[in-house]
Amino acid sequence: MKKLGILIPVAVLAVAGALSSIFIVTETEKVLVLQFGQIKQIKDTPGLGFKIPLIQEVVRYDDRILSLDTTEIEVTPSDDRRLVVDAFARYRIADVVRFRQAVGALGERAAEARLASILQTQIRAVLGSEGVTSNTILSSDRAALMVEIRNKAQARAEALGLDVVDVRLKQTNLPEQNLDATFARMRAEREREAADEVARGEEAAQRVRAQADRTVVELVSEARKESEIVRGEADAQRNKIFADAFSADPDFFEFYRSMSAYENALKGSNSTLVITPDSEFFEYLDGSGGRGAAAAQ
Repeated sequence: MKKLGILIPVAVLAVAGALSSIFIVTETEKVLVLQFGQIKQIKDTPGLGFKIPLIQEVVRYDDRILSLDTTEIEVTPSDDRRLVVDAFARYRIADVVRFRQAVGALGERAAEARLASILQTQIRAVLGSEGVTSNTILSSDRAALMVEIRNKAQARAEALGLDVVDVRLKQTNLPEQNLDATFARMRAEREREAADEVARGEEAAQRVRAQADRTVVELVSEARKESEIVRGEADAQRNKIFADAFSADPDFFEFYRSMSAYENALKGSNSTLVITPDSEFFEYLDGSGGRGAAAAQ
């Protein structure tokens, strides 16, 4: 009985010691086994691990890709138009040993503070470098700038045991005090562009109108030319008809011409003529009848 009373506590202590010497590593973490602050074991694969109870401790680190948002910073591109930029990064702990040596027991918060400082430094360096303007940052070229920031930040973050997976610029805004001046400048630029477009439109319209006027002149000239040709041919045809008529019956032709002359002379409200009575103009009015009448007599 006495032995049993001793064996039970010993067994309990043995089981407790055995259990405390076992630890589990999941697929989302990496583990360091420390003994008096010194790294004794690295466990970066899922499964069971063992440690010395009461002497060694287990420190766990997240093995997933983590997110870090930076605070807003002000940058000055090469065109001296200041911008307020904030970014976020995706990173993971790639080397737990180096990470532990860099931040010690402070852990991920200390690492994120140092990584945020690295990111802000590299953002200022890249966005403020020669040839990078505010238009470059606001255009599609910003993708290349983000890759450059990521690469430079990665080179510095390796000392922390971190792998910077990606860096993105979330917002790129103008400082509040510069908005009015910038909007005024943008408005002036748009007005200038609009004036240029109007001027080009007027120039194009002038060319179209000039071409249309030239076409009208050419068409009218061609039409007049053709009308003059037709009129000339008609006059020639008329004269030929008159000549043929005169040749066939000279007396009738003279009578027709005299009637036409009377018609033209007596047009309108004025039907009074002052002319000598023996004028040849009245030969068909006084009954003489011209050559035909003389022949009848």
